[in-house]
Amino acid sequence: MSRPDDSGDVVELRVHGVSGASAAQVLDLQQTGQVAGDRSGGFYRPRPRYSDGTGAHGVTLEAYRWGDLPSGTVARTLAVVFLLPFMLVNVAIWMRPANPSSEATVKSLCRLLALTLTVLYVLAIAGVALDLVGWRCLASPDCLAGRSWLSWLGGRPVGLRLAALALVPAAAIGLVWRVSCRPGRTFEAFRAPDQGSSPSRLGTVGQWDAEPLVGRLRAVHVAAAFATLDLVLLLARGAGDASPATIALTAVTGVLLTGCVGLLCTPPLMDRAPGDQRLDRVTRTLRTAAIVLTVVVVAHVLINSQPWPQERGLPGYDPTLAGLFVAQTTLLAALGVVLLRNRRRERGATPMFGLGPLVVAATGISMAVAYSAELVYRVADFLDRDVPTGEGIASGPPRAYTWAIYGFLRALLVTVIIAGFVVLLSRRGRRRAGATIVARDFPNPPAEAGPRLRQVRDAIARARFTEKLVPLAVLYGCLAGLATATTTIGLLGQFPSDVIERNVGLPADAVTFGIAFGSWVIAAIILGLIIGGIFAYRTEPYRRHIGVLWDLGTFWPRAAHPFAPPCYSERAVPELARRITYLVERGDAVLLTGHSHGSVLLAATVLQLPPQVGDRVALLTHGSPLRRLYARLFPAYVDDAALHEIGRRVGWRWVNLWRDTDPIGGWVFSPRPAPAPATTGDPTAAVDRRQRDPRDVVAPPGDSVAPPIRGHWPGESDEPFTEAVQELVQRLGGRPGPPRTPR
Repeated sequence: MSRPDDSGDVVELRVHGVSGASAAQVLDLQQTGQVAGDRSGGFYRPRPRYSDGTGAHGVTLEAYRWGDLPSGTVARTLAVVFLLPFMLVNVAIWMRPANPSSEATVKSLCRLLALTLTVLYVLAIAGVALDLVGWRCLASPDCLAGRSWLSWLGGRPVGLRLAALALVPAAAIGLVWRVSCRPGRTFEAFRAPDQGSSPSRLGTVGQWDAEPLVGRLRAVHVAAAFATLDLVLLLARGAGDASPATIALTAVTGVLLTGCVGLLCTPPLMDRAPGDQRLDRVTRTLRTAAIVLTVVVVAHVLINSQPWPQERGLPGYDPTLAGLFVAQTTLLAALGVVLLRNRRRERGATPMFGLGPLVVAATGISMAVAYSAELVYRVADFLDRDVPTGEGIASGPPRAYTWAIYGFLRALLVTVIIAGFVVLLSRRGRRRAGATIVARDFPNPPAEAGPRLRQVRDAIARARFTEKLVPLAVLYGCLAGLATATTTIGLLGQFPSDVIERNVGLPADAVTFGIAFGSWVIAAIILGLIIGGIFAYRTEPYRRHIGVLWDLGTFWPRAAHPFAPPCYSERAVPELARRITYLVERGDAVLLTGHSHGSVLLAATVLQLPPQVGDRVALLTHGSPLRRLYARLFPAYVDDAALHEIGRRVGWRWVNLWRDTDPIGGWVFSPRPAPAPATTGDPTAAVDRRQRDPRDVVAPPGDSVAPPIRGHWPGESDEPFTEAVQELVQRLGGRPGPPRTPR
């Protein structure tokens, strides 16, 4: 960081991507650098020592490191893995199309889908605590044998058992409530300063104060969660002979749930300014009423002396679960209809066929259903001891969970099979395109370069598979929604094995084995997510592969689900804006360089800078997913208008470097080579600069291996990067030269 008295310089402010690199790595200030060889074996020399933190072109180097904002401790990372469905449905609301007429409807449907995830969360834990343990296990001497930690409740009245075990889902609600409250306080000190307003929606990210909305959503979801617990207890109590008190409490619970749904269906009301204290009081009152009602319901279940019905499972639980799946299916279908009706008809005008919110929401719901089913199945398997798999599936958890596992496995298998076909069928075309690019980049290669040329061709072909992921994502989202719909068959009392054997002829035992196998597949996926969540923020190379998806999701504020992971842009973007404004106001010019997701942070930051600050700012992006990913996934926030405004705000002092071997980054305005400045008046034509990758396909003199294929790796030491820095420094009015001596 430059010293306070070093004013009037050009400061190169570097923002890293998803790799979570250290400050020394971002600044490229390691003491040694590789001059030959590769990662397995190479030659290194001491780097020239920079004076006073200046770069090779006389600019003052500075780095903004944000990699720990979305990660944090291992415990928090594990929590984030289990809250992944909440994150996905929260991202869905930001993926809505750029169509003002459908915005309120899409918001409402996404928030209702988010509410169903909270209800499912409560039902899953209630299914374990109240159904499997309280109702089934505590009534079975075989289940209690040798389990002293449960036997103390064995033989007790049913009301006492259910009232005591109702504390488990209540504690789970309190846990997510507590976790969701902490991040908001962490970022309170990083509100964006009052700056020039931008017509682009991307400019509101980080500047928009989401905490009031999150507080209202949190109160609504907590109220719905406690009301769901109340409903489970009351339906079980009233299954035999419902008393007037049970009926009255059930009616009050229904009113509370209706109030929660009604509030989420009025986005203009929920999205009101932070100063609306009346709405805040309404949501807090709703939450308090639900908590008080839960206390009354638990007391009612405890002291009610009427006999309980004799059923295999907790009365009313199966229909409640199936009813939730019916509601989710209906909401997904409604969301799909709204998106298809309002999508633009021009070819290529609507990214992801206009179904982006549906795809991500259906994926999040599918994952939540799989989580819930696996939790219930694993606990049932533990409690059943040595019961055979087939008998356990037939007599264990609710049928809806059996259909959920079957649907998840079906969607996963079909998507994997079709993805395999897409890989095979598209390989020739992708390799042909790669060969064309290789032939253009290396027109006269020596004979010994044949294997290396094929490696480069294959790297380009793999990078181009990113475009094939879009239809595959749409396919999986539709199959996941269909899987949720098939869970409603459980209402008819049918098992997948019986239905498939009767209609397809596949033996029931084979279907049962497939469902059991699917359960273990889900367990393996959850375990993989846990391990991946730990290693993603502890191992840099691993994070480069999966971190882009995680950081993409947590970039957006919580506008649908309050229990989603916190949004790091609420701190990062205002913090960047403040620092840039300070540097310019003290007399410096600022060159912003952003790699990968760092370029997205800088794009949102530039849109928040006042005009007088933007006049002293230049932008250099490399490996940027602005066009390739964000414009496709978030068309209402990243579009041509937003990208052109970014260019205008920095006076078109913008260079974007991209490589054909990069599977994430790409061009912003045009993939074609930039024409000579004299031949066009379009400033966008000079923004994109394609980098040849690798630099060569043969080993240079004095080396034994060819230059590496860089792909998505940052290239601050590459010649195109340093040339772009020189050009932008000159356009900022600076004079690049050798490193300056301290002063």
